[in-house]
Amino acid sequence: MSIDLTSLDKPTTRLLFTVELKPLQGDRFQPTGFPSLGAATYQTKTGAKLLVESAQSMANRMETTCWDVAKSEPISVLSGISHVTVTQKGKFLTDTMLEAHRLNSPYLLESRKNTTFIEKLKVELRCSEVGPTNRTVLAKVLLHYDVGSLLHGVFLAKPELKGGTLRVARALSAFIEASGTRVAASGGVKNDHVHPGKVEGDSKNHFGNIPFPRDEFTADRIDCHVNLDLGQIRGYGLGERAERLLILLALHRVRCLLDGDLRLRTACDLEPVDRASIVANRPSGFPLPSLADLESELRAAIDACKDMMAPSTFAFEDELKTGKDAKKDPGSDGNDVAEADEDDEQG
Repeated sequence: MSIDLTSLDKPTTRLLFTVELKPLQGDRFQPTGFPSLGAATYQTKTGAKLLVESAQSMANRMETTCWDVAKSEPISVLSGISHVTVTQKGKFLTDTMLEAHRLNSPYLLESRKNTTFIEKLKVELRCSEVGPTNRTVLAKVLLHYDVGSLLHGVFLAKPELKGGTLRVARALSAFIEASGTRVAASGGVKNDHVHPGKVEGDSKNHFGNIPFPRDEFTADRIDCHVNLDLGQIRGYGLGERAERLLILLALHRVRCLLDGDLRLRTACDLEPVDRASIVANRPSGFPLPSLADLESELRAAIDACKDMMAPSTFAFEDELKTGKDAKKDPGSDGNDVAEADEDDEQG
């Protein structure tokens, strides 16, 4: 049965889901933490809220659902989608589906011994031409090499690539937020059965019994919010075949995430309250298709776009050095890798 996407046509510009979650066991859960901040709590007009999982982390988690760890390749139903596998000495090293910034991976763009990939990008992105970036050309190149960059965003920060201005925002984003939150304070102790007594200075080196506080949370409600920017996808100018593929890929990642294990951390194991009946709140009534239906439709959509994209391989031939090695290297200033786009940082 074909998945009907006509309700997502113009003038609809967003596909929005709000999926209620609950802890798999008990009531407590552990939210994400941020350096120098801890848990992200905040007040709204409806009361206390808490960021359980950030948009950055959710992007990584959605892309992980599409990866076969044992085979170091996309899951079988996605065979044929575009992505770049990086090898070193003939062995798998990484892949743009695993890299935090996808095509802006240092293993692709910062290689000194093999510059073939960045040289191809310079030509295909028409970097020698003067004038504003042609967004459709950029979208076509991204589709050809790494379709995930059109969903999860990318920032090609290399100066050689149009001055480091080539940037695509996330078309698919998600975050998890809790409402009506309360602190569930607890704690624990790291036991040292050999030397339990505390001696001045020893605890800094992890000797002795070391107690610690711990804050988890309870909530009246936990929601996973999903936003697919249909206007951005149409704005790529790639045509109906590619648009259908991108929408189905996005829906597949959302469904895989919600059908799979939402064990975000040791003490944060969540699941949808009603996994079988997930319906969009914009456009109202659009159902999230089942995984079986999405897998069937994706196969046909990938085949329909095989002339527009292809998986590829790149050989990273540089030696990976430690920080000490980099300082010894007179040809390195230790600061070659372009700074990451803070909006795409890993969670």
